[in-house]
Amino acid sequence: MRRRSFIAAALGIGVLPGAVRAAAAELPSFTGAGLAFGTTVGVIVRHADETAARRAIDAALAIVAQVHRLMSIYDPGSEVFRLNRDGVLARPDPLLLAVLRHARDLSRLTRGGFDVTVQPLWQAGRLAAGEGRPPSAREVERARSLVGWQDVEANAQQVLLRRPGMRITLNGLAQGYAADLALQALRRHGVAHALLDAGEFAPQGEADGRAWTLGVPDPRDPGRLAAAFALDGRCVATSGDYASAFTPDYRHHHIVDPATGRSPPGLASVTVLAPTALEADGLSTAFMVLGARRAHTLAARLPGVDLLTIDKRGHLWRSPGFPRLLS
Repeated sequence: MRRRSFIAAALGIGVLPGAVRAAAAELPSFTGAGLAFGTTVGVIVRHADETAARRAIDAALAIVAQVHRLMSIYDPGSEVFRLNRDGVLARPDPLLLAVLRHARDLSRLTRGGFDVTVQPLWQAGRLAAGEGRPPSAREVERARSLVGWQDVEANAQQVLLRRPGMRITLNGLAQGYAADLALQALRRHGVAHALLDAGEFAPQGEADGRAWTLGVPDPRDPGRLAAAFALDGRCVATSGDYASAFTPDYRHHHIVDPATGRSPPGLASVTVLAPTALEADGLSTAFMVLGARRAHTLAARLPGVDLLTIDKRGHLWRSPGFPRLLS
């Protein structure tokens, strides 16, 4: 399942100054793709040397695959799968620890609006959706009794879920973290212009002499765009109620408020720009839970973070630093 919405990548908007534009436009483009996190991860690279570009793409996709192998909730060999199965994981990989530490910080920042232990609530919603109904109050309360980010203990020796039956999901962070590491790999291989799509977008340089440009789907008609904008160097993530809806009216979907056990009622989608894809990934989920007003208030306090929210009625709210929307 792809948790994230599809943000359509396009080129050719947001012209840069002439000298930079000409240099970037003269570079050939190379692409690569791989499977991870239940979707296709794509890389576009502009580089003078095809052999170097292919090596860079392979390195980027290899680190994405590594993060997937560590953090998939479905792969029996992954560390997250083993943690959920056993309730404890000895000697966790440093990459997993880094994501768990970020998760704890984000949970504190959002006062529990973001919580990696919501997996039992997601499972309850998914099982009920398979029967054509929302989860019952009893099912929700049973799942909520297993939710609580404070009960995840993580250090170099072990990761421990303190209550039997607890489960975590890193689907709100792992893709962003993988995108950040993949972009670092591209830079180490001398790539100055690239766009990586792991469900979250991590840009480097420019497209064809113009800024990389993204489109945000209309939450009620993903075949059309609700907005488009030129990237300014920050990473981008979108969360939406339509990405994995459990009921046709979008009232119940894959994003769950840990405090209520139900999907948050206010927003249809949130698009976040942040310095890293890891930050953008986690915040897009958290902001869906917090709702528009609390999300915009919090974003105003966070360096380098801006957002575009679309509510259930289709109203757009763009924070002051969000890039100008393109017609």
